[in-house]
Amino acid sequence: MNIILVGMPGSGKSTVGRSLARRLQMDLADSDQVIEQRLGCSIRSYFDQHGEAAFRDVEASVIDELTRGAQIVLATGGGAVLRPANRQRLRERGTVIYLRSSPEQLYRRLRHDTKRPLLQVADPLGRLRELYNARDPLYRECAHFVIDTRGSALSALVSRVLMQLELASPVERPKAEGI
Repeated sequence: MNIILVGMPGSGKSTVGRSLARRLQMDLADSDQVIEQRLGCSIRSYFDQHGEAAFRDVEASVIDELTRGAQIVLATGGGAVLRPANRQRLRERGTVIYLRSSPEQLYRRLRHDTKRPLLQVADPLGRLRELYNARDPLYRECAHFVIDTRGSALSALVSRVLMQLELASPVERPKAEGI
């Protein structure tokens, strides 16, 4: 089973994904890193040169490919849920965990980040609020579980994800004899 992390930029998908993959002894794929390797440039540079639509085409192809292969922990980019086909693939091909963070939490984490193209604006907090309002329903649509990241240390977040996965797993029940 693929374990797929979705959420806003800066919600901890890559960090939680690395720790989760280690704990579960699974491979980690970070879709943004795979995309940058394929493009041979940063996402920000590609965005600047080709626009968001072209980037989303590449992202959709990478997500499709990554979710078809061996079982992995997949950390997606923040906008991976924007396309209906991506949401459907994610939900059907794995257990999707939405790491939910408020725009204010995200702003505190990302206020000095210069790599994320959608946040290179005059009012990053306002932009985060816009993105959150647009994307939160999409994350919820494809998520099997929502985990709020507020005030949680990495180890606590990973433990909460593992607990949800354990609760969701079908339990092997012994067969009753004589029935």
